[in-house]
Amino acid sequence: MKLNQMLIPASIVVAFILQIMPMPASIDVYRPDWLLLILCYWTMALPNRVGVGATAVCGIVLDVLYGTSLGVHSFAMAIPVYLVAANYQRFRNYSVVQQAIMIFILSMLYHMVVYWLQYWLTGVQFRFEFLWPVITSVFLWPWLFWFLRRYRRLLRVT
Repeated sequence: MKLNQMLIPASIVVAFILQIMPMPASIDVYRPDWLLLILCYWTMALPNRVGVGATAVCGIVLDVLYGTSLGVHSFAMAIPVYLVAANYQRFRNYSVVQQAIMIFILSMLYHMVVYWLQYWLTGVQFRFEFLWPVITSVFLWPWLFWFLRRYRRLLRVT
């Protein structure tokens, strides 16, 4: 397999690693949504290669890795990625700051759906700490966007 064909799967694997990497409890509440950010980027950049189907598979894998009810992250991640896929041309024309605002909304939607499903299935009570990853994801988006775009163009991934 060529290097340019490996960029998307490699970035998703790195996102999984960063998503489940052990961290101190005091820092873990701020962990950004690495997988959601990577999937949103690839859906925006190459909607013909990464979309809701890939997101559903990644969500099931994330459910298995987290040990949550099967389908929670899959369903919750499919909604924001679908919105990106449906509006990818508009999303591409936004500035990075506007994209970060959209990532805030999409990440908030993801976390609220995860909370709602977990509350409905297991009775987990809401805590404000559930929303810290939304803030860190917004601040991470510009750097992640520029990094992935640079390597996508450098390796001519299409």
